[in-house]
Amino acid sequence: MRDYIKQTGLWGLILLLVACGDKKAGQQQGPPPHTPVTAVKASRENAVYYDQFPATVIAVKEVELRPQVAGYITGMHFQEGSRVRRGQKLYSIDQQQYQAAYEQALANLNAAKASLVRAQQDAERYNTLAQQDAVARQLVDNARATLASAQQQVAAAQANVRQVQTTLRYTTINAPFDGTIGISQVRLGAAVTPGQTLLNVISSDNPIAVDINIDEAEIPRFTQLQRRPAAPRDSLFTLQLPNGNLYAYPGSIQTIDRAVDPQTGTLRVRLTFPNPEGQLKAGLNGNVRVKNNTSALPLLIPQKAVTEQMSEYFVYVVGDSSKVTQKKVTLGVRINDKVIVKDGLTEGDLVVTEGTQKIREGGVVKVNQK
Repeated sequence: MRDYIKQTGLWGLILLLVACGDKKAGQQQGPPPHTPVTAVKASRENAVYYDQFPATVIAVKEVELRPQVAGYITGMHFQEGSRVRRGQKLYSIDQQQYQAAYEQALANLNAAKASLVRAQQDAERYNTLAQQDAVARQLVDNARATLASAQQQVAAAQANVRQVQTTLRYTTINAPFDGTIGISQVRLGAAVTPGQTLLNVISSDNPIAVDINIDEAEIPRFTQLQRRPAAPRDSLFTLQLPNGNLYAYPGSIQTIDRAVDPQTGTLRVRLTFPNPEGQLKAGLNGNVRVKNNTSALPLLIPQKAVTEQMSEYFVYVVGDSSKVTQKKVTLGVRINDKVIVKDGLTEGDLVVTEGTQKIREGGVVKVNQK
């Protein structure tokens, strides 16, 4: 009996000690500690930067050479890939049948003219006799009708000569303007079909054009830039080549398209660049860099403060009571280790730059502000 009482008392003492320990541990635990982070204020700074737009190089003028008559190519009078001058002879098409048709048309014209001379003489003779009442009136009328018919035949023959002569000229294809001719699509002896066979392409290359598409929100800016007088060697528009190098010559706005594409909400802008060395080729892709020309200072934050989620960008902002809130932002160009924020933040917002992987929406942080 005595042993039983001792054991019971011992277990009671153990339970009491455990209860006291749990209570003491609960008193010592307290609220969770704040997550330490580093944060900086979003600020507006004076910075020179460029907005970039994907660009495609195109020819200011470009034409496909196609024959207007059928036949066989009998001559190629140029060097592929070379510069050609307006009016320069490029291709010859076999003209034997067209030359024969032209000579036949000339012969028909001469015959019609001879008939006209004879009709004029008859008409004059009958008119003289009619004045003397020496011929029937019907013969005079017939002579006048024959003269009118002969005149129409001459006019028709002349029109036919012009048509055949034009066709004959089409057997020679000349350059429509100064430019660069490409690689020929046909060779000597090839049969060509009017309006269908592509012979070659000529394009102008100095100056050369570059097309970009801008967001509709950028229209006022580019309209103002178009009206701005260009200074010598103005670097407002520069072209970045596919290899990353900058093209040596600056460009200027030539044309802003008439309407916004309703499907994409973008507007096409065409710029022109000097191309004296022929370095730029039609079809080349690159980026047009447009220098910032606004007086408003851009809002900048460190690049490392930004996190990307499914092609969207977010930052953590420290608010009241040291709680963090995740905000979606629209970014501009990157400048060294900073990035421009176009939308989503205001000047003075405290943005977390270090420790973002440890915090969550609504979490409480301890800020080490820089």
